[in-house]
Amino acid sequence: MLEEVERWLAARSWSAADRPLDQLLSAKRAAGTTVSVVLPALDEEATVGAIVEVIRRDLMDGTGTPLVDDLVVIDSGSTDRTSEVAAEAGARVVHRDEILPRLPALPGKGEVLWRSLLVTSGDVVCFVDADLRDFSASFVSGTVGPLLTDPEVHFVKAMYDRPLGPEFGGLAAAGTHGQGGRVTELVARPLLNLHWPQLAGFVQPLGGEYAVRRDLLERLPFPVGYGVELGLLVDALHTVGLDALGQVDVGVRLHRHQDGQALGRMAAAIYRTALLRLSRGHLVRPELTQFERGPDGFVPHTYAVDTEERPPMRDMEEYARRRVA
Repeated sequence: MLEEVERWLAARSWSAADRPLDQLLSAKRAAGTTVSVVLPALDEEATVGAIVEVIRRDLMDGTGTPLVDDLVVIDSGSTDRTSEVAAEAGARVVHRDEILPRLPALPGKGEVLWRSLLVTSGDVVCFVDADLRDFSASFVSGTVGPLLTDPEVHFVKAMYDRPLGPEFGGLAAAGTHGQGGRVTELVARPLLNLHWPQLAGFVQPLGGEYAVRRDLLERLPFPVGYGVELGLLVDALHTVGLDALGQVDVGVRLHRHQDGQALGRMAAAIYRTALLRLSRGHLVRPELTQFERGPDGFVPHTYAVDTEERPPMRDMEEYARRRVA
C-alpha cells in the first residue's frame, strides 16, 4: 500500500461512534448546513418502510434540530407497494419519471441518483440503499458526520461487514461475516489497486451508503447503472483529491444478495466504467453473454452492458434555472 494511503487510513477512517449525535447537531446548527437523504428504490416494499421509520424517528422527529432535513424515496418503477409503504412511513416519494420529464429515463440506479439532485436541496446529500435489513440510523449520521464537522471533507463512504445471507450459508458458517462483497473483491478492488492505488484504502468502494457535498456531486458525471459507485469515487478523487475523501465504520450491513448471473452483469458494468475512465474511449462490444442450462443444453443470453452516463448536473438547464430561482 502506498505511504500516502497508509497516512490517509489513519487520518480519514473513523467510527460512527466518534461523533455523537449532539455534536453533529451542534455543528449543523453552527454552520447552517442542510442534509437530504435519498433512497433509490425498486420493488423494496419489504424493507423501505422500516428504513424510513428509523431515519424519521432517530434523525428527524426526535430532535429539536433535525439532523436530516429532507427524506426522499425515488421510485424507479416498482410493481409492488414500495411507494405506498415509503409514504406511509413518512418519506416524500417521487417517481423517477416525474423528474426531468423531457429526458426519457434510462434503467439503472445511477440514473435515479443523478435525477435526485433535481428534487433535493440539501447542502449534503446522503444516499442509502432501500434493501437494507436491521437498519441503523448510524448509516446516515456516521457518513454525514465528517461533512458537518470538517469543511475539508467532501465525500464519505460507509464501511461495514457484509455477511452472506442464509441462502449462501453465510450467517451460519464461521468466518464468513466479511464475504458478502463478492463483486468488490473480485472486480472493484483489483481494478482500484492496479489503476487507482490511492483508493486502495476504501473498505467498501461499491457500497451504496455514502454522503457527499452537493457542490461536488453537481460537478460529477453519473454512470446510469451499476458502475455509479466506482465512477463517482474515481471522479471525486480526481476532482477534490484523496484528503477530501473519507470512510466511516457503521458496523454490519444486511441486505438482499444477487445471484451469480446478476453479479456477472454488475461486474461487467463496473469494468466498463473503469475502462471508460482509463481511456475515455468506447467499448468494441458493450454486451455480455451468459449461459443457462436448458432442456437441450446451455442457452446463451446476451445483455447490454451499461454504456450511458449522465453529464454533471450543473450542466443541465433545469438545474441552473432552479438555482437561480
